[in-house]
Amino acid sequence: MSGTLPEAWILGADGDLIRADAIVILRIDKTGRLTAQLRDEAKVSVALLEGAPGGGHPPADFHRELVRMIAEVADSGSAQLISARHVDGGWRWVSEPL
Repeated sequence: MSGTLPEAWILGADGDLIRADAIVILRIDKTGRLTAQLRDEAKVSVALLEGAPGGGHPPADFHRELVRMIAEVADSGSAQLISARHVDGGWRWVSEPL
């Protein structure tokens, strides 16, 4: 993700807001924990979604779905907040204006 998305923000697992263009790597593990490595010299990683046994695991391609959502938000032209939601037994990304 390049520096072209200053208006797309992602809500982290701990309530942190992460600018989408600061993300260089997304990882999802077998427990359903999704982390983002940020573009900085310290290679900081931030949890976007914790594996939740009660809420079920997100799909294996959930990180790819986030990339698609960021691209859609970029086309909207307005500042957007993206967050993971557990809805009707499944996980999905939703966006809302900031």
